[in-house]
Amino acid sequence: MARFSSFIVLAIALVSSTTAFPAYQSLGGLSQRQIDSIMPGLKAVKPKDPPPPLKDNGTKLVNDAKHPWKPLRDGDKRGPCPGLNTLASHGWLPRDGVATPQQIIAASQEGFNFESQIARRFTYSSHLIDGNLVTDLLSIGAKTDKTGPDPPAPANPGGLNLHGAIEGDASMTRGDAYWGDNWHFNETQFSELLEFMDKYGDGLYNYKVAGEFRYQRIQESIATNPEFNFTGGRFFAAYIETVVGANLFSDGRRNDSQVPADAARGFFQDSRMPDDFHRAARPFSTEGVEVVIGAHPFSPGRNVNGINTYTIDPNSPTFESDPDGCAQYEMFVNEAVVPLYPNPTGVLRRNLKINLQHYFDTFGGKCKQLFPYGRDH
Repeated sequence: MARFSSFIVLAIALVSSTTAFPAYQSLGGLSQRQIDSIMPGLKAVKPKDPPPPLKDNGTKLVNDAKHPWKPLRDGDKRGPCPGLNTLASHGWLPRDGVATPQQIIAASQEGFNFESQIARRFTYSSHLIDGNLVTDLLSIGAKTDKTGPDPPAPANPGGLNLHGAIEGDASMTRGDAYWGDNWHFNETQFSELLEFMDKYGDGLYNYKVAGEFRYQRIQESIATNPEFNFTGGRFFAAYIETVVGANLFSDGRRNDSQVPADAARGFFQDSRMPDDFHRAARPFSTEGVEVVIGAHPFSPGRNVNGINTYTIDPNSPTFESDPDGCAQYEMFVNEAVVPLYPNPTGVLRRNLKINLQHYFDTFGGKCKQLFPYGRDH
């Protein structure tokens, strides 16, 4: 499918020297010959099961003595997800930004009280596309520079920065990939968000602000990005990320899904929790998404012939047409995973099946399971 072709091209371009292939870099889109040459340098790991939901799932202090914020070191990786960036900068994740799916799920729950099912779904979908399935490692972004201005955007950043299947257009505080940098904090966009917070939220980020600003960012991308794509998984993720920010960046003692401006800047720009920050009072995920969508109902589509040519894609599922997520599941497996790994063998094939099983399990048995690589592990 066209929506994933850019990912495959980028993945292939990443292999310029197999002798230094990063242990966290995706093997997706590579030829069998390339994979065979890389495999001897990788430590193969059999993926573990995801951690269970939290037993003690109320609010608690998470910016604590064991998890202080620390500035970036040279080589630490950060990307387009402020939540994961923050968890790494506070040590809930490895501070270098490279982690296993199990670590990401555990940190998302412990650090933010992110609900288990949605935490697993986002983690395994990201890992299947952007992670190294042999070593079971995923980078949350690209290398950073601890001093001076942000380094220039590399051509093929890898990790969650890689545009196409997981990271997508119309982010609230990051630019579209078309402009060359889709993960560094964008002050212009954040300033616009602050204006919306003043106008619609009395200075707070909440569902109302999220609904208005999400629509604004969509309109801006339609008008400026000739390659704007708002279909498939990105359509769902774009709405979900707006409410996740309200739900998880709000102090659990407030328990109102509203985030003050200074706290919002800390998370989005500095990957930093406010002092004395307490995680959500209960497991949160997509609560409020209906409010965001209801503010300005919108259908998935893309610019088909330059700017301002947005055309609805009738084949792309929506929240209304796909309430159980089964169309999303089938589309992800058939159009994202299988084209990247058409004929895997050995450990790669085994680990693909294990991770696909973990991804399928997040749909609660409501969908028909696909077995593109067979049923056995």
